[in-house]
Amino acid sequence: MAKAQDSAGELIAGRYRLLDVLLSEEGRVLWNGEDTAFGRPVVLTRSTAAGQPGEEAPEPAADRILRVAGLLGPACHGGVAAVLDVVEGPGFLWTVTERPPGAPLADLLRSRPVPGDHVWAAAVGLHVLDVLTAAHGEGVVHGELGPSQVWTDEQGTVTVTGFGLRASAAAPRVTAPSYASPEQARGEVTTPAADLWSLGALIYALVEGRPLVQDRGGAEATFRAVDRLPVREPRKAGPLAPAITGLLRWDPVERVPEAVVRESLTRILRQNFEEVTPPEPLPDLLDPAGDRRDPGPEGEGPGHPGRRTGKGLASGRPVLLGSALAVTVAAVGVFAAMGGLPGGSDASASGRAPSPSASRVPSAAPAPAGTPSGRAPTASAKPSPSPSPTASSALPSGFSLYRAPQGFAVALPVGWKPVETQSSDDLAYRVTFGASGDPRTLAVTYSTQLGPDPVAVWSALEPSLSASSTGYERVGAIRPVTYHGMKGADMEWYSVSQGVRVRTLGRGFLIGGHRGFSLRWTTPADDWDSAADRQALKVVFDSFRTGVQ
Repeated sequence: MAKAQDSAGELIAGRYRLLDVLLSEEGRVLWNGEDTAFGRPVVLTRSTAAGQPGEEAPEPAADRILRVAGLLGPACHGGVAAVLDVVEGPGFLWTVTERPPGAPLADLLRSRPVPGDHVWAAAVGLHVLDVLTAAHGEGVVHGELGPSQVWTDEQGTVTVTGFGLRASAAAPRVTAPSYASPEQARGEVTTPAADLWSLGALIYALVEGRPLVQDRGGAEATFRAVDRLPVREPRKAGPLAPAITGLLRWDPVERVPEAVVRESLTRILRQNFEEVTPPEPLPDLLDPAGDRRDPGPEGEGPGHPGRRTGKGLASGRPVLLGSALAVTVAAVGVFAAMGGLPGGSDASASGRAPSPSASRVPSAAPAPAGTPSGRAPTASAKPSPSPSPTASSALPSGFSLYRAPQGFAVALPVGWKPVETQSSDDLAYRVTFGASGDPRTLAVTYSTQLGPDPVAVWSALEPSLSASSTGYERVGAIRPVTYHGMKGADMEWYSVSQGVRVRTLGRGFLIGGHRGFSLRWTTPADDWDSAADRQALKVVFDSFRTGVQ
């Protein structure tokens, strides 16, 4: 319960208005709020201030939270909620963060039937694991992971909150005792292995519909149950059972490593992808160079990396951005997602689609200038994304939402379908969309092996684009962007396809854990400034969401 002095309408630090209680937990209360200075929604977390246990000169809680936020903002690429401000009071502190999209999993577990949804649980678990891996790489342990600290929305966006709040209260575990590891329940030092236990307990709850350990009416009683009771075997986990039981091993040394968990979760998503038959490809297929050619009697066109299967997938093992380059240049794995297709060329590099200038495709709106409550903004405070009309309201006439079996969603012109799908063994894939008689195309490329700088990714890819595209000519500089709160970069170029000069905008962005996407919109250069093309590009880019099942 919120304390008596906290009430709706109250201003914290003269600026952040409390609206309503979002969640009440052991030693912590979360409020929906509003930053009155900029009119943006925020979440305010009130917790008891304390230093790290056992430290003679503990780092002040506010400094610790801001330091951790500064580390994780660049490392997690939009996977964590940006910390906007920390307001200290006598014996307590308010942490002000941006409001993540959607709602906490705690709300979903109370309001929707989730047991047995293995693919959705695997996708959420993989997103959370990516964030944990990045955090652990920076020497940061979450320590309080639970369903109230993981937010998701209908588009599958997953955001983790609560980093840096560990030990901001006197208890060794305050927010969700049911998700604490046994060693945390005993009050021992929290390590990355504790986060893995909490991840296992979270996935358990998603598929079983109940927590691993029921709340015993108080933190200490729940801690005793966590430490002493045997782990209940999951009954509805299906293919997730090995990952869950591997994470929920009492001895932290025996818990399965992060890489093993990742492989287990990606295997489930891969199998689901292979079981779903995408729409039949249109008669005209794009070859890797972007030209429309006859696929031939065996379903292989010039330059195609492998014979097409009945599911529309290449039966070979394409490596995004080109297998030849991947063999000779180790850096290819770093920029795979931003670019191309298999077979050493770029499937949409010279395909059809215009690339508008930066002003035509709004990325995230820049964060407002100013210093919250006298404290400098942290590096993790990413800009608030521009409102997306396609995500929150009806689509414009002439567009419909396509939910891909691969786990993304995008609004497309009516009549557009996948015209080619290619995939590789490491879950990398490309889906190219178009319609017969329409010269425009959209290519969605996903990769699992990316470096941390999207601008560098495009720069490294450009020689391959130039070599594989007729009449290649870059337009302007490669531009860093923030896209739906994620770190990205735009590159535009001209090329020639079937004697027609086309223009492409490629937007690559990172989603965490060396994973990322690129969107390539191509149209005849003569149509570049048409109102129809400008609208289509904006709708497509605004609407794209990942992690949708």
